[in-house]
Amino acid sequence: MSKIVSRRRFLIGSAAALGAVGLTGCDDVTQNQSVQKVLALAEGLTMRTQRLLVSPQALAREYTDKDISPNFHPNGTTDPGSEEYAEMVANRFANWKLKVDGMVNQPMEFSLEDLKKLPSRTQITRHDCVEGWSAIGKWTGVPLGLILQSAGLKPGARYAVFYCADELEQTLDGSGRYYESIDLIDAFHPQTILAYSMNGKDLEVAHGAPLRLRVERHLGYKHAKYVMRIEIRDKFNDLWGGNGGFWEDRGYEWYAGI
Repeated sequence: MSKIVSRRRFLIGSAAALGAVGLTGCDDVTQNQSVQKVLALAEGLTMRTQRLLVSPQALAREYTDKDISPNFHPNGTTDPGSEEYAEMVANRFANWKLKVDGMVNQPMEFSLEDLKKLPSRTQITRHDCVEGWSAIGKWTGVPLGLILQSAGLKPGARYAVFYCADELEQTLDGSGRYYESIDLIDAFHPQTILAYSMNGKDLEVAHGAPLRLRVERHLGYKHAKYVMRIEIRDKFNDLWGGNGGFWEDRGYEWYAGI
């Protein structure tokens, strides 16, 4: 652990850079283009430095059954609330399909039962929310890398984009629907799984049923819930706000490594 330099420590440097810009309030962070450029540079530095110091295959800490939190607060949406999703819940996701497409050699679809028949991984890890709370849970699911290997990646593929069932804002262009993205380094990490089970039971609605992303070396908002589709892309700046995720389009950092 001594070799691992925390992301938060690197953000101290970001704060110093912001001070040089001369911020006077929160509005400056969202409206001042110079500040946005500094933040983007700091984020890029954080990602490059963390990956330089930590092996791409290094694992997040795993815990034991006795460490599992008695109460695991659900992050983000607790129920998409749409008629379509309510019908899936009523049918116990019998008709639900995960679509995998984009820059793949073979677009694929998987039912929940299909996914459960594939090789799985179980891991007990800590979920760190950007709001400041943490909880430990036991997750079982399919390694994302296995799914991507099955579909085959085309040359130039760089990112996996996750489209979800929950719509946090009513918008005409679809930008209010939750989406998230990670690069292929994180996609093929051993602890990056598509989880269908939490603490030995099928995912509950509040925790993202029937399928959620677990990308254990990132903060909680990267762990997309209610995943419906995975698109492999060479870029994401042409999607909605252009920053790679629902919260990223609203000011959060795209790289949320911890």
